[in-house]
Amino acid sequence: MGLSRRALLRGAAVVGATVGLPAAGLAGYVWTTTRRSNVGRVSFDRPLAIPLLAAGVRGADGRLLVDLRLQSGRTELLPGRQADTWGINGSYLGPTVRVTRGDVLAPRVRNDLPEATTLHWHGMELPAECDGGPHQMIRPGALWQPAWRVDQPAATLWYHPHPHGRTKEHVYRGVAGLLYVDDGEADGLLPDDYGVDDIPVIVQDRNFTRQGRLDEDGIAFGGLSVTGLLGSEILVNGVWGPVLDVRTERVRLRVLNASNARIYDFVLDHGRGFHVVAGDNGLLPAPVPVDHLRLSPGERAELLVELRPDERVRLQSRPPDLDANLAVDRLAGGADEFDILELRATPSLRPAPPLPVALPAPPRLAPPLAGRRERVLRFGDFLIDGRAMDLSRIDAVVPLGSTEIWRLRNDVGTPHNFHIHNAAFEVLDVAGRPPGAAWWGRKDTVYVPPDTEVRLLVQFGAYPSPTRPFMFHCHLLAHEDAGMMGQFVLVPPGTDPRVVAPPPVVDHTSPHHD
Repeated sequence: MGLSRRALLRGAAVVGATVGLPAAGLAGYVWTTTRRSNVGRVSFDRPLAIPLLAAGVRGADGRLLVDLRLQSGRTELLPGRQADTWGINGSYLGPTVRVTRGDVLAPRVRNDLPEATTLHWHGMELPAECDGGPHQMIRPGALWQPAWRVDQPAATLWYHPHPHGRTKEHVYRGVAGLLYVDDGEADGLLPDDYGVDDIPVIVQDRNFTRQGRLDEDGIAFGGLSVTGLLGSEILVNGVWGPVLDVRTERVRLRVLNASNARIYDFVLDHGRGFHVVAGDNGLLPAPVPVDHLRLSPGERAELLVELRPDERVRLQSRPPDLDANLAVDRLAGGADEFDILELRATPSLRPAPPLPVALPAPPRLAPPLAGRRERVLRFGDFLIDGRAMDLSRIDAVVPLGSTEIWRLRNDVGTPHNFHIHNAAFEVLDVAGRPPGAAWWGRKDTVYVPPDTEVRLLVQFGAYPSPTRPFMFHCHLLAHEDAGMMGQFVLVPPGTDPRVVAPPPVVDHTSPHHD
């Protein structure tokens, strides 16, 4: 499949230059059928839904107990039409789980879906047995009860399923939610009234049938699909054509790209600027003024937008620069543009505190010890280092407390990105150039352009286990499900690699009882 697909893409990229009519015909087909846009055809007249805050309860031992029920249902995603969907504590998406650094979080995850699945805490530092990767499968009718102490800086994280080979379907159907970590360091500096001036913005692209049902056609990776499914409609918090009524002079948008494969380049209409104050895994050292921001699947950013009374401002996605050739750029969504969310200021706005000059960002990561080797990962169409994912294989052994340099080499013309579980990193450079100021903070997911090397300075979490693995993978979900994923274990320094055992493929969970 890979060679023939590459040949087709090369032919299309030539756009009829000296390769003959078949290539020109393919190029014309690619050019005319792959551009998607909703600009000018969406009526922004539906209130933006704000996910409920999860109702946590303190147990007798001080743990924060949060009930999360994975369930199926029906949801009006397009106006007047119902779709079969999945969600958490509801029919689509899930509540925002909010925790404070130092809490012991103890979610009780019930799987009432018709398929086995998992729930992964994306961006969280935690023990491997609590991570919710493909080794912690939850059978239908079963209850999973992990627990861990939250010990990381304030950040906007999220949770979603991670069953190997089926992640793309489970996320696409609606199983996802936000997870806020607070630490008190930025109190009073940034808008923090949830749902009023601190707004969750979960952005997803979807395709629909004429009846308004979710269309999963083309959700896998293969043929001329270089990324998996790209949708023509945009949902924000599950709403099509959403409007946010703004009552304050400044609003904080916590933006999550929860799409399967689409890469967005967020802008405000009329070229208006905004400030980035946080990335995936924490605050930036100071607000960064920008006029656009690219986010690949799984990435998050916190934006500050200022408004005047009675003003209407639209959050949009312009065609993203994917650094790909002409054909791949079109096939991967590089020509697509969308209206995302309309902000409507009320006639009278509550004053906002001054824009902070500095923010309490986490400290910079320490460089690795002298002589520590760098890890090099080579990306193919859907392979890492030429190998597909094997749940019984450990691909890397990392000493506890390590800071390492990882070199990600995308050796093909296909866009990828990269996420590491139980780790945070700083982007050192992209194609040898330092990243923009908006990416100076800690991250856990990063875009890796075609034919490009990205270097990361990676710091791992504090939970060793020679037999329980964490994952690293492309977060374009069709790539991940096709095998673009590997496993590593964290071990105490000096551990003999021979004691690192292949992990059990499935954890057994017991049926729950109401």
